Amino acid sequence: MPSPQLPRRTFLKTLGTGAAAGLAFPYFARNAHAAAPSKVLRHASFGASGMAWSDIQAITGNEFVKLVAVADVDLSKVAEVKARFPDVRVYQDWRQLLDKEANNIDSVNVSVPDHMHAPIGYSAMQLGKHVYGQKPLAHDIYETRKLTEIAREKKLITQMGIQIHSMKVYRQAVAIVQSGAIGKVKEVHTWSNKKWGDVGAPPAKSNPVPASLDWNLWLGTAAQRDFVTGHYHPGNWRKRLDFGTGTFGDMGCHIFDPVFDAVALTAPISVRSEGPAPDQWNWAVNAVIRYVFPGTKFTAGNTVPVTWYDGDARPPAEIRALIAAAKPTEVTQVDDAGKVVKKKRAASAEPDQGSIIIGTEGVLSVPHIASPKLFPEVKFKDYTLPDIAGTNHWSDWAEAIVGGPGKPSAHFGYSGPLTESVLLGSVAVRFPQTTLQWNAAKLSFDNEKAANQYLRRTYRKGWEIAGL
Repeated sequence: MPSPQLPRRTFLKTLGTGAAAGLAFPYFARNAHAAAPSKVLRHASFGASGMAWSDIQAITGNEFVKLVAVADVDLSKVAEVKARFPDVRVYQDWRQLLDKEANNIDSVNVSVPDHMHAPIGYSAMQLGKHVYGQKPLAHDIYETRKLTEIAREKKLITQMGIQIHSMKVYRQAVAIVQSGAIGKVKEVHTWSNKKWGDVGAPPAKSNPVPASLDWNLWLGTAAQRDFVTGHYHPGNWRKRLDFGTGTFGDMGCHIFDPVFDAVALTAPISVRSEGPAPDQWNWAVNAVIRYVFPGTKFTAGNTVPVTWYDGDARPPAEIRALIAAAKPTEVTQVDDAGKVVKKKRAASAEPDQGSIIIGTEGVLSVPHIASPKLFPEVKFKDYTLPDIAGTNHWSDWAEAIVGGPGKPSAHFGYSGPLTESVLLGSVAVRFPQTTLQWNAAKLSFDNEKAANQYLRRTYRKGWEIAGL
């Protein structure tokens, strides 16, 4: 990662054109002739460490952005922000930040655990603040729909944190499919090897809450429970039903994204889980979730199946064999926190995370995160990948707010429906071996009314959000 003091444009200039071209790196220089926005964008962050710190650095890498305030329930996490931005005002309660800084900020990023995405984001949007929201857009489908609607109603500039959406490799995958290189799409298989799940009740013991942490604020809209060291905070909340959204919530919005975009998918018709169900506390792993989407101009039929796998689950052997003849490769890529890593890929060419898009004329492998590859190799040996540049996902959003050249492509009008589709998996896993018929217009399941209770949580008393 470049130093946070070094603007992203300057970093790429010092990196050099050749080096930059070899990296699947999420920061891209703008047109050198584009005038920098003259307006200052006054910004606040909800969250101070981890992905929040990454978002802060990327957003403030635009020289017209000023970080005014930050809120984090754990004050032990704010030291790095304070060191980089000595004048930033720090809050522990996000509600106090919005109350006291409403007239001092124009935009926010929401980079906290999933269960608080909607309460914080919606509250900020009610005040007319532009939002960069981390994925998944919300914990529940109802919340996701409400964020999408208020963004449209208030004409706010939004972007979801699926930064690979703006990178060259995913944009190339979209262009390949839409060019017709693999013909019409017949089916898609997409997966992640992550295992954000668990089995069994929380430990019976409880632990003293660290002095730096406001546990009540961390729980937020979720039901009261005791603090257990390491079980929820800072990272394992992704495994818990009340706080995270499992592996499909964590990675689905990333990995479904190029498929959703390339095939121009809308809301699915049905969803079916053929993997294990969660227990009453935790998400399961090794999910197999089968979606059926309406066909589009890019599909071979009136519908198109898209199947998600996670943990140790993978597509059937005959599907994987479609890319098994590939030669070994080494790729330079970027992890979710923006760290550049090098990785050798085995001869099978099967990435740990990614998609196989099967067309009538060929197959496209879309790794997360590396260059797409067409199969059979002998047929596409002379094929040249589309010459498409990536853009800066954070700058696209920030510049759009102040009238600059940026244009966010993962705005909530796009990422809201994407998130809804992904989160249908979090409902389907509770009803194994049951095909749920989805009515997106009514926001309900037509054939399994019991599933509708999982579309919207009940917030803890005293934590209700007006309008949400």
